[in-house]
Amino acid sequence: MWQQLYDELKDHGFMVFAVAMDSRGPEIARPWIEAAKSTYVSVIDTEHRLADLYNMVNVPEAVWIDETGRIVRPTEVAGSGDYFRKMDRQTKTLPEDAKVMREEMRALYMNALRDWVRNGRRSSYAFDESAARCHVRPQSEDVALAHCWFRLGRHLHAAGKLDEAEAAFAEASRLHPDSWNIWRQMGDIKHQGQPNPEFWARVETLGNRRYYGKIDMPGMP
Repeated sequence: MWQQLYDELKDHGFMVFAVAMDSRGPEIARPWIEAAKSTYVSVIDTEHRLADLYNMVNVPEAVWIDETGRIVRPTEVAGSGDYFRKMDRQTKTLPEDAKVMREEMRALYMNALRDWVRNGRRSSYAFDESAARCHVRPQSEDVALAHCWFRLGRHLHAAGKLDEAEAAFAEASRLHPDSWNIWRQMGDIKHQGQPNPEFWARVETLGNRRYYGKIDMPGMP
C-alpha cells in the first residue's frame, strides 16, 4: 500500500519515512522490511523514541509533515480501524462487512494523502497551524515518565536482569495505560515474539471504547 503510494507520488516531492518500533532489535524487524522490498526509507527504532516525541500509542500511526517541517496533521491512525475486532480468532479471517470497512477506510486515508500532496495547504485535509495544535495529544508528566521506564526496562532486559526489566515495563504501562505500543512490546519481549495470549482479553476490556482512535477526516467511521 505505501510502496504503491510512494511510486505514484514521489515525483510530486512526496516521501515515506517508515519506522518500525521493535525493542527486540534489528534482527527481528529487518526480515519484514526486506520482504516488503520497499524503496522508501525504513528505519528501526529500538528505543521507541518516535513514540515518545510524537506521543504515538499504537500502530499504524502517521504524522504528515510538509516540506518546511511544519506538522500538517499530528499523530493519528493511518487508515486503520476497529473492524479487526470482528475477526474470527480461529481462522484469522474477517467477515465481509469488516473487509468492506477496511478497504473503505484505507481508500479514504490514501486519497486524502494524495489530495494533500497535490494541493498542499489548499487541501481540505491539511490543518492550519491552529487546527493542528488542537489535534496534538496532550503529553503529561506520567506519559513522559512512562517512556523513561520503558527504555530502562529495555536496557535491563538486554543486561539479563529480567525480573527488574519486567518491573520497569509494568511501571511504564501503569503510567501510560493508553499506549498499546508499550504494552504490546512488553508482551513481545516476554513471549519471545510468540502471540500474546493476553491480547484479546485486554481488547475485550475496552467494551465500547475504541482500540484505534477516530480519525478526524470526512467519511471516516
